[in-house]
Amino acid sequence: MSREAHVRFCESAGVKFPCATHLVVGFQHRAEAERFLKDFRERLAQFGLELHPEKTRLLEFGRFAASDRCKRGIGKPETFTSLGLTHYCGRTPRGGFTVWRKTASKRMAAKLKQIQQTLRQRMHAPIYDVGEWLQSVCLGYYQYHAVPGNLHSLGVFRHRLSQLWRATLRTRSQRDRLRWDRLGALFSRWLPVPRTLHPYPSRRFDATHPRQKPHAGKPLVRICAGGGQR
Repeated sequence: MSREAHVRFCESAGVKFPCATHLVVGFQHRAEAERFLKDFRERLAQFGLELHPEKTRLLEFGRFAASDRCKRGIGKPETFTSLGLTHYCGRTPRGGFTVWRKTASKRMAAKLKQIQQTLRQRMHAPIYDVGEWLQSVCLGYYQYHAVPGNLHSLGVFRHRLSQLWRATLRTRSQRDRLRWDRLGALFSRWLPVPRTLHPYPSRRFDATHPRQKPHAGKPLVRICAGGGQR
C-alpha cells in the first residue's frame, strides 16, 4: 500500500461483531505492513477495541519469501490458519509460485470426534440409515474444504471416517467377522471419494465467460514504464 490505510466502521447502522473477527492483509513491503498495523491499533483504540496479542503477527509470505529466507538461513516461510484452512507457500507442477491450502488439523480432529460421538448414539440403527447420514456428512465437509491442493487431507478424513464406522460396527456385534475386504463395498457405496469442488477463480471466470473471439487466448502486451516486478 502506497497510501494511508483507512478503516471504516458502520456506527450508524449499528453493526455488531458476534465473535472475534479474523482479518488477513497482504503487503509487498514489510514497512507498509508495520505502518498499517500501527495505524490499525490506534484506530481500534478509538472505539475501545484491541487486537489479540497472541493471534496478531507479521509473517513473511509470498513469491519471494522462500528464496529470501533461504539466503538468511532461517528456514521455510511461515504458515497461517484462516477459516479452518492452513495456508502455506508452494509450487505448481510447472514450478510457479502458488498458495496451497489444507484443512487445519484441529478442525479435522474436532469434526471426527463429533462424528464418533454421533456414531455411538446410532450404533444400533440400520446400516442404510447410518450410511445415508455419513454420506451427507462427507458431502457437506467436501463442499467447504474441497479446494485445490487439499485432496490429500480429504482422503485422510475419509479414511479415518471409515475406521470410525468400522469400529462402531464391530462394537455392536458380539461376533467380530467384519473385515476390510467385506466393508470395502459398504464404504464405496456411502463414503464418496473426494474431488476438487472449488476451482481457481480464473477457471470459474473462463467457464462463465467463454472466449469465442478470433484473438481469444492470446496474451496482451503491456508496456510499463519504471522498475521491475519486485
